[in-house]
Amino acid sequence: MSKNDESEADFVQLFTDGACQGNPGPGGWAYILRHPATGKELSRWGADPATTNNRMELAGVIEGLASLRRHCRVEVVTDSQYVARGISEWLPGWKRQGWKRKEGRQSKPIANEDLWRRLDELLAGHEVRVRHVLGHNGHPENEACDRMAVAAIRNLRDL
Repeated sequence: MSKNDESEADFVQLFTDGACQGNPGPGGWAYILRHPATGKELSRWGADPATTNNRMELAGVIEGLASLRRHCRVEVVTDSQYVARGISEWLPGWKRQGWKRKEGRQSKPIANEDLWRRLDELLAGHEVRVRHVLGHNGHPENEACDRMAVAAIRNLRDL
């Protein structure tokens, strides 16, 4: 996308992260949704008492996309290779193979199928591209999402 494309009314950026203390263990997710044309931002976070890091990484993207009320062009920014590669590489094959993955000569169920199916439904309503960033490497929005996800876990533990 060119810089002009990114300033159009239907373009949004979705920054996401997930965290887990123990894997499995209590986990948190967070997102920042930014509309560059207006400068408006929305951030949300949540937690689960018993989950995995990958489920929380997926939850951030799912919750962010679910908050959109109309068709958008979305740039998903994530530090999760699992999410980035899942969306851009693996998802079409999983769907063709009945939500299974090849392991040697066998087909096995994909991990987190429920979340991948929900994410697939949400992706269908938007034009999405994924950008992978390195985690804990100074990316401001990724760092902010990480802090929110960790705080969500802390809040859960304080209940």
